[in-house]
Amino acid sequence: MNGTVSIQDLLHLKSIPKISDRKIINLVNHFNSTTEIFSTEPRALIKILGIKEADASLIRHAQRDQQFIEEQFSLINKVNGSIISYWDDNYPIHLKNIYDPPVLLFVRGKFHHNDNYSIAIVGTRHPTPYGKHMAEIFAKELSQRGITVVSGLARGVDTIAHKSNLHVHGRTIAVLGGSIDKIYPKENEKLVELIESTRHGAVMSELLMSTPSHPGFFPRRNRIISGMSLGTVIIESNVDGGAMITATTAIDQNRELFCLPGNITEKKSFGTNKLIKNGQAKLVQSVDDILEELQLSLQPVLKSKPHIAEPPQLNAFEQKIIDVLTHDPIHIDIISEKTHLSSSDALVNLLSLEFKGIVQQMAGKMFLRI
Repeated sequence: MNGTVSIQDLLHLKSIPKISDRKIINLVNHFNSTTEIFSTEPRALIKILGIKEADASLIRHAQRDQQFIEEQFSLINKVNGSIISYWDDNYPIHLKNIYDPPVLLFVRGKFHHNDNYSIAIVGTRHPTPYGKHMAEIFAKELSQRGITVVSGLARGVDTIAHKSNLHVHGRTIAVLGGSIDKIYPKENEKLVELIESTRHGAVMSELLMSTPSHPGFFPRRNRIISGMSLGTVIIESNVDGGAMITATTAIDQNRELFCLPGNITEKKSFGTNKLIKNGQAKLVQSVDDILEELQLSLQPVLKSKPHIAEPPQLNAFEQKIIDVLTHDPIHIDIISEKTHLSSSDALVNLLSLEFKGIVQQMAGKMFLRI
């Protein structure tokens, strides 16, 4: 860190009403210091871009709340985290270049230089089986090619992306809509611990410690997800879904936007299909479509395609079943009817296919192709 930029001073500035992160950045960049800000007369402060007379007066006369500052450090220490400022060397490069970057990032885990070559994966909290399957494939394959996957730790597509990434020992970054000591949703606390313990990523937020998650924070969170990534992939989203806000921020930040096409009758694909139709997003059918578009930017970290094992041999009955299965769950009775196999024969072969890693069984004797 630049020795003239103090985290304590930045926390003090953030505690002053109406002093936005953009104003703080302008102040520090002007003085190349935080200490000078507080000793400068208001009439000099108002010459700085964005600083009004009222702002200057607030900064000059604000009492430092040392208890608040010490509490922030105490809370960050409890989760073994760290506070990174906009001027630190390990602040994400691409995030620094957006219009309204956060002054401070509260982080659990560690950033890695390769995280500057990230792709975001976001989508609906209630994906279809097709969406779940594709989120898993995209996250795993991006990780296997050496690319960090960024998402928002929300239920659904985000959680699948983080978990799938870790499953193949890739790096993942979770950007929260609350503070890093108030994990939401609560069921993802174990996932956060896994990201930390495996040292395969980071969990981060711009929000001060002990700030509960709130719907109003998510649009701001989404600009960070797209802002620190070279491109964003939307798996499934309705036209009013939260992922569409991320799409808007990605477009505003001049970042690449990719969308998975979906069934035209499925509401969870209305948003992604609309973005593709309007020419705002590139249609992607595989990870290769993303890598082709961004290959020059990703070249420093890009790994060669992993060797794909030969597909398992199938008997005639197994092949019959595979021919009727899709990525949407189908009941055993329908499978039996379409394959002209008895329910018992169909079940035996479905279990064999499940063992071979080709089929997944869902609740209620429903099966889908992986």
